[in-house]
Amino acid sequence: MCGIAGLIHRGSSADIGSQMTSMLQALKHRGPDSTGFALYGDKATSDHVMRFKVAEQEDLATGFDIHATIVDRKNTVDERLKELGVTIKNEEQVTEYAHRYTFGFDGDLKRVIDFVEDIEGVEILSVGHALELIKDLGDATVVSEQYKLGGFAGTHAIGHTRMATESDVDIRSAHPYWAYPFNDVSVVHNGQLTNYWTNRRGLERRGHRFMSDCDSELIAVYIAHRIDQGDDLHTAMSRSVDELDGVFTYLVATADSLGMAKDVMAAKPMVLYESDDLIALASEEVAIRSIFPNEIDTFDPYEGEVRVWQS
Repeated sequence: MCGIAGLIHRGSSADIGSQMTSMLQALKHRGPDSTGFALYGDKATSDHVMRFKVAEQEDLATGFDIHATIVDRKNTVDERLKELGVTIKNEEQVTEYAHRYTFGFDGDLKRVIDFVEDIEGVEILSVGHALELIKDLGDATVVSEQYKLGGFAGTHAIGHTRMATESDVDIRSAHPYWAYPFNDVSVVHNGQLTNYWTNRRGLERRGHRFMSDCDSELIAVYIAHRIDQGDDLHTAMSRSVDELDGVFTYLVATADSLGMAKDVMAAKPMVLYESDDLIALASEEVAIRSIFPNEIDTFDPYEGEVRVWQS
């Protein structure tokens, strides 16, 4: 089932945290297990923003020992960043297990990520100059309030409401997915890929790694790999329609763009609203109407269609 949504403001910014919360809350019936946001701030700098977690939400119910473990893991992250010469400019503990760091670094970012994620129980959700990826258990309102996303100013965002059908109900299995180790690339997806393992093994042979067994993560890594090989976003997405088998509709975001792709059967829904200033997309029209007080015209993209918009 699941629900996906995206929006992009052209030439301006807005409270995309609140807007995406409204859109995803309207899709709660499509996926009540977890909710995820990939938000793109309007003040991207040369600094990196890293969102990471040191435990799963459900770990907190296992007893007292986990609290000491969480502190130890966070301290180990700090030690490893310092060892690599990473200068932390700001750190925020968002929840007991989720953190947001801003840091400056001009070396090998992949080395930093790998060194941090080598710590047992630590997972980096995203690294980017503009991207901040937040996901957790619960509906959109619960997650948004927990992470204080209301008032998050930015140009564009994508989001996902998940109904767990083939994997666990945990943060690791929630969407969106960031395309390790590339800055600012994220994906949300509704559907299923039938050639997941073939493509995954091919990307792993090229040095890419996966944090989950979710086919949505494959799309993120695939798109980032194609961009790294010289494709622009539209070309990479068009190639994906030919090379990824299955039924799927997905949204991909980069530092300055939002893209949409549907497979050639167009079995998974997508509704689109487009004006001169704003584009909004979602699995159901009700999500788009949640952020518009007035009557609007929407339409369904065609099968095999790929579209890309710039902020």
